[in-house]
Amino acid sequence: MLFSNFSESVDTLSPPFVGKGSGHSYRLMIDKYVRYLFIACAVFMTAAILSIIAFVGNQGLETFKDVSISEFFLSAKWNPDEQQFGALSFIAGSVAVTMLAIVIGAPLGLAGAVFMAKVAPEALRAIMRPATDLYVAIPSVVYGWVGLTVFIPWIRREFNIGTGFGLLASGLILAVMILPTVISISEDALRAVPHSLEEASLALGATRWQTIRRVLLPAAMPGILTSVILAMARAIGETTAVQMLIGNTPQMPKGLFAPTTTLPSEIIIDMGNTPFSSVWNNALFLMAFVLLIISLLMIVAIRAIAKRRAFQ
Repeated sequence: MLFSNFSESVDTLSPPFVGKGSGHSYRLMIDKYVRYLFIACAVFMTAAILSIIAFVGNQGLETFKDVSISEFFLSAKWNPDEQQFGALSFIAGSVAVTMLAIVIGAPLGLAGAVFMAKVAPEALRAIMRPATDLYVAIPSVVYGWVGLTVFIPWIRREFNIGTGFGLLASGLILAVMILPTVISISEDALRAVPHSLEEASLALGATRWQTIRRVLLPAAMPGILTSVILAMARAIGETTAVQMLIGNTPQMPKGLFAPTTTLPSEIIIDMGNTPFSSVWNNALFLMAFVLLIISLLMIVAIRAIAKRRAFQ
């Protein structure tokens, strides 16, 4: 009697019954539409990227109607007024400042990742990780201003240099800018290493630093290399901060303290002053296309490293 009254009250409070068939069909319909939405977004993004590559590449390759391939890539003479469009100095400057930033920033970033992943207490890591990620949101012009007010006077004072503008100042600021990328990705790679490897090394008598150097770092090397390549892509495409510090002189890099320039810096300086479809304008588009190809090659390298890591 009591059980039957309870059952009737439950039936009264329950919502109207929806058949299993209708609910299942509704979910299938929603899944189908969401799937189509995702496919449409992927197609749109692919079309947008291919359109950018096609436009920049088509406009840039128009340069070779007036400038030979050897002149553009092998000559350092850049004088648009005399129809000289050799981009070797810009390419060399971009490579030099990127390599300098990696040489300075990658070891520091890796040391920070090791500290945060395996040394720092959890309470300290909970503060440092968000603080590190916050550096990504700082605008490039702020980094450039820091370089102008801190690094340039320091270089003038310590090395007795006239201006202080050049590879060293821009490389230092780029090294600071790539630190969050190296630290965050390398830390994730170190934390992804199975804990059993670390325990086995310690059980065999290795110290914590021997374990980090001989076990954890080799095991996390694919992720660390990925962070370095992403940092290189970040550094080689940086414009404002480098443009403020490198000196913007179209000449081959002659030393750490000699002014030079890079592909992005020259593009941002000259693009607004050139008539569209002129040889000068087309040469700038070609430099942008070269940067785009370099970035795509770095992405391919990252994919290859990730695939290799998946099969290990």
